[in-house]
Amino acid sequence: MNIALAQLNYIIGDIEGNTEKIIGEINRAKSQQVDLVVFSELAVCGYPPKDLIDYPSFIERCELALVEICQATENIGVLLGGPAWSGLERGKKLFNSAYFYKDKKLLRRVDKTLLPSYDIFDEYRYFQPNEVFECIDFMGEKIAVTICEDLWNIDTEKYYKVTPMDELIKQNPTVMINLSGSPYSYNHVEKRRNRMKRNAKSYSLPLFYVNQVGGNTDILFDGGSMFINADGDIVEECGFYKEDFKVIQWASDKPYPDNHEDYYDYDIGLIHDALVMGVRDYFGKIGFKKAVLGSSGGIDSAVVHAMAAEALGAENVKAITMPSKYSSTGSEDDAKKLAENLGSPFSNISIRKAYDAFEDTLADEFAGVAPNVTEENLQARSRGVILMAYSNKFGHIVLNTSNKSESAVGYSTLYGDMCGGLSVIGDLYKEQVYELARFINRYGEVIPYEIVNKEPSAELRPDQKDSDSLPPYPILDKILFHYIEGKKGWKEIVALKEEGLDETLVRKIVKMVDRNEYKRFQASPTLRISHKAFGTGRRMPIVAKYNH
Repeated sequence: MNIALAQLNYIIGDIEGNTEKIIGEINRAKSQQVDLVVFSELAVCGYPPKDLIDYPSFIERCELALVEICQATENIGVLLGGPAWSGLERGKKLFNSAYFYKDKKLLRRVDKTLLPSYDIFDEYRYFQPNEVFECIDFMGEKIAVTICEDLWNIDTEKYYKVTPMDELIKQNPTVMINLSGSPYSYNHVEKRRNRMKRNAKSYSLPLFYVNQVGGNTDILFDGGSMFINADGDIVEECGFYKEDFKVIQWASDKPYPDNHEDYYDYDIGLIHDALVMGVRDYFGKIGFKKAVLGSSGGIDSAVVHAMAAEALGAENVKAITMPSKYSSTGSEDDAKKLAENLGSPFSNISIRKAYDAFEDTLADEFAGVAPNVTEENLQARSRGVILMAYSNKFGHIVLNTSNKSESAVGYSTLYGDMCGGLSVIGDLYKEQVYELARFINRYGEVIPYEIVNKEPSAELRPDQKDSDSLPPYPILDKILFHYIEGKKGWKEIVALKEEGLDETLVRKIVKMVDRNEYKRFQASPTLRISHKAFGTGRRMPIVAKYNH
């Protein structure tokens, strides 16, 4: 049997466009004498569709698309994901399903059993879990079909009372196929591979695994579809961050040796490729071509500028440096040099007149009150007004340049440097931003070395340094990682003797994170590269009183 893995980049809600793409791959499979072509989870509507599937008209369009796809299945088997009405009097109205077609007929529909409701996932909000387990007979083989999470309940982290493959294995299947919508995070690639390899080895069955690829707002899908032999070895693997199509000549009585070379280990290159894809798809899927950003001459805006230039073309990324009376000449020069290195359009727009106008306007109200952080924030907000004005006038999307370290502790200004339509590095700690800059410069200077080597500063007051307000970033990032990703309270963090962290400092940082939840609630969508990103994956109350 020739089985094809069709790894595609779908647009959520573009049912007609997705259908055209799917049928194109079906025809491609036919031309290569494929017997069965497999697509990913909810391929018809794109994943995750969120509340779009609450609209009956949306499901009706999916049904029409499935009819059209069914008509394209003459002389070929097709397995793809889509929603299905449950028809239940009690329970949810929909199933998350896999449709198995052949010769213009629906042979079987398999519904998803395990519906994740953690981190960024909220599937039980929409779908009814499956309770019927039945393999599919096809070309003399018995196929155990599962959908994404159905194969994740195998390690020590068992969130569910039932494991679908424990039920399906009772019917003596000869092969497993999993339709997936598994998003990227930097610790997830190997975890996913190991889970799938363990499934194959535990059940002594080969596994065909098909994931999607592409950026869907903040959630990034890396692909990595694969064929794993019954010994748990990866034999074939699709590329990462790109559409791919692989045909495997498979027979149940044929051994498949492990001759696969890993496409990626964990490194900053994986994060780089994920973010570039995320920017490209965010713009491409909503129909925008140009970006604008504030280029301060600092490391954060430089990294965002370089990746946006790679994603969109340097000519489509406008960089604006907006000096104040506290900005150094070096920062202005560095921002200009970066734009020249990349080949991006560049402007220098001083905020001095705007800032002076704000001070004059507020002079009577502020009379007798000493300057404080308010005046610093007025500078950041002046820059935000300029960027948004440019966006309105020329149709560019503003790219936010804040990193996760700053966002976590509130070292950012609402309606100032927090403005933007997309946060590119908002899920990277400061030390990761530096690592990414060094990766971008791996073949030579793209980001000026002066930017990479200078001490971080917001330049909002004389001789200001980030270290005036924050501990050194290696220490700060360590505390933040334990609190946010590790979900440890301050006592647990202090108890980590090998880290040697000061209790007073840890408690201060944790309090800063909690106190600035209201800011992050208003932040732009952030490209997710960690397993605990700000946004839909971390839902903390704003109005609350707690002490971790």
